[in-house]
Order: sequence, then structure tokens, then C-alpha cells
Amino acid sequence: MAKFEMDTEFVRKLAEVLEEKNLGEIELADGDRKIRIARLTVTYAAAPMAAPSAPSPSVAAAAAAAPAGAADLAKHPGAVKSPMVGTAYLAPEPDKPNFVNIGDKVTAGQTLLIIEAMKTFNPIKAPKAGVLMQILIENAQPVEFGEALMIVE
Repeated sequence: MAKFEMDTEFVRKLAEVLEEKNLGEIELADGDRKIRIARLTVTYAAAPMAAPSAPSPSVAAAAAAAPAGAADLAKHPGAVKSPMVGTAYLAPEPDKPNFVNIGDKVTAGQTLLIIEAMKTFNPIKAPKAGVLMQILIENAQPVEFGEALMIVE
């Protein structure tokens, strides 16, 4: 078996891609050789949360005002879209309050929810300041890449 030679410049470039694309890890394989680069991430203990009781009147009103199609919501200028496939959680831990609620004022960069993908919890941040008008998902719901999760206006 040939000696494995490490190209440190290539490793540095992979690490830069992790940062630029906000990825958790990259793994490459070439025959018997394999390299995995991972960022340290904050993880939370996850367990399904109990379903909330009946929605408040403001939640019901916001849901009733939602446009008909999910594709329409993804085109909304205030849509917060999923950057990955995974499971979305509205709270940091099962017995903790949600990160945000409908009607809350949010600041750009504020954590709105987390998405678990491959046992890594990724914070999803507000792209702009505004008011959270709609939450389009349920807690512990599977989400797809590009799916509208919330609306901030």
C-alpha cells in the first residue's frame, strides 16, 4: 500500500469552502484514501416536543392569510427558506420556549429555528430585521431544501 501524502493546501481550501458555504463537513474518497474535514458546531439534545395546544387567534389568522401554494410562499420576499434537507425544530430543546413566535420583532442574524441534518443542529437565522408574520412548519417536521419555513416582513 502506497504512503498517503497530505496536500495541506488542498485541506486549507476545503476548510475555506466549509466556512464560505456554512457546511458542517466535507468528505472525499479516492480508492482507499479518504479525507473528512468537519467544523465544530453547537449541538443540542433533540427529542420530539409535545404538540402545542390550540393555536392562538393570531396564529390562526396568520395561517388563514397564507397564500395557497408552498411555491408561492417560497417566492415571498420575506421568506426564510431551508438551506438544507433535515428536521426543523422551533425551540432549542424540548422543554424550552420557541426561538420566536408570530408577531415577534426579529433582528437580522437572530436565530429563528434549528435544522438537524446528519446529527448536527444548524441554526437558521433571520435574513433581515422585521416582524415574524408566519411560521409555515410544525415543530420536528421534516423540511426540504428551499422550502419556505417562516415569513419575516
